[in-house]
Amino acid sequence: MTDIILASKSKVRKEILDNHKINSKVEVSNVDEDPIKESLLKEGASPEIISKNLAELKANKVSQKINNSLVLGADSVIDLSGELISKPASRNEALNILKKLNGKKHSLISSVCISKNGSMIWNYTDKAYLTMKNFSENELIMYLSKISDENLYAYNVYQIEGEGRALFSNIEGNEDTIMGLPINKIKEYLELQK
Repeated sequence: MTDIILASKSKVRKEILDNHKINSKVEVSNVDEDPIKESLLKEGASPEIISKNLAELKANKVSQKINNSLVLGADSVIDLSGELISKPASRNEALNILKKLNGKKHSLISSVCISKNGSMIWNYTDKAYLTMKNFSENELIMYLSKISDENLYAYNVYQIEGEGRALFSNIEGNEDTIMGLPINKIKEYLELQK
C-alpha cells in the first residue's frame, strides 16, 4: 500500500495505521491550534468546520516541506450542542469538561485530510455519538485519577480503547473515528492511488 506521512504526534493514530498495514512515518506539523480555533469561533465556524480546517492545515504544512509525498493530517473535536470542546490543558479543565458532558449526548468529530505538495487532494469527516452516564463529581475525580497526564492531554478526557469506555451508556459510530482516524475511508482512498 502507498506509504504515507502522518502529520500528527498521536501514538493512537500511528498504531491504527500500523494495525492496518499502512506504512507511515511521523512528521509532526507543530500547528498552534488555539489561535486558529479562536479565530474560527469568532467567525462563527461550527466544530465540524474547525476540525476540517485544522486537519487540512496540518497536512498542508508538512506536505509543503516534503515533495511528492502523501501527507495525512487529522483533527478531532467534541461538539456538545454546537459548543466546541478541545483537549484539556489541566486536570481541573478535564474535570470541568467531564462535568459538562455528564449525562448528555455529544458528538465526536474526526476529520482527515491528505495533501500533496502543499495542497489538499482528499478529505473526509466522520462523526460518532456518545452518551455519557450520570456520575457524581467524586466518581469523575476517581476516573481522572486512573489516567496518566500523557494520555489525558493527548487524547482528550476519555480513551474509548481504555478506561473511557465505562463512561458511556451508548456509543454510536466507528471506534476508529472516536480514536481519531476513520481508517476505512483512508484505506479506500489509498487503494485508488495504486
